[in-house]
Amino acid sequence: MSNVTLRGLMGLPTSPAGIATSALIMVDLQNTYTKGVMRLEGVESAVLQAKAILERFRQAGRPVIHIIHDAGPGSPYDITAEIGQIISEVAPDEGELVIAKNYPSSFEKTNLDEKLKTLDVSNIVLAGFMTHMCINSTARAGFNHGYSPTIIASTTATRALPMVGGDMVPAKTVHEASLAAVADLFALVLPEVMSLPN
Repeated sequence: MSNVTLRGLMGLPTSPAGIATSALIMVDLQNTYTKGVMRLEGVESAVLQAKAILERFRQAGRPVIHIIHDAGPGSPYDITAEIGQIISEVAPDEGELVIAKNYPSSFEKTNLDEKLKTLDVSNIVLAGFMTHMCINSTARAGFNHGYSPTIIASTTATRALPMVGGDMVPAKTVHEASLAAVADLFALVLPEVMSLPN
């Protein structure tokens, strides 16, 4: 079995940029993922880890951007209702940018790219939900826009998914496979918050 990645074959960086040259993007850390039909496996631990990376960026005085998914009134992503609000433990501080999106990628039909260019940032660190969906999509889009994404695995979580044929893929498998797929080229994936250098 080979551990060669496309990233390695293309000579892309294998070590992450530090906090000092990065912006943090907190993706979809919304109440919907903590309860009800969209509750994620391991969400409590992931929120605590997201809070820890958020605190590191704030202490360093680095940019933090919060992304929220808006699917409209009555949906699990209704940003006008409590279910769609950002989880209190990682709520934005005054002055931190909040961007609403309507697609899995945080770059699609938003001003995220424009804001990052204004900040003169090319390294982005991603935390949030769900691993296989909006984290994966944002990392890929960030790479395609010329950024260097890093995902902190411990800040992400997902849910079990149905396979063709009716069996379920366990959440842990979905999470790990999603991170492995994106790490093949699009992003560096670090295991936990303290893996990211200052």
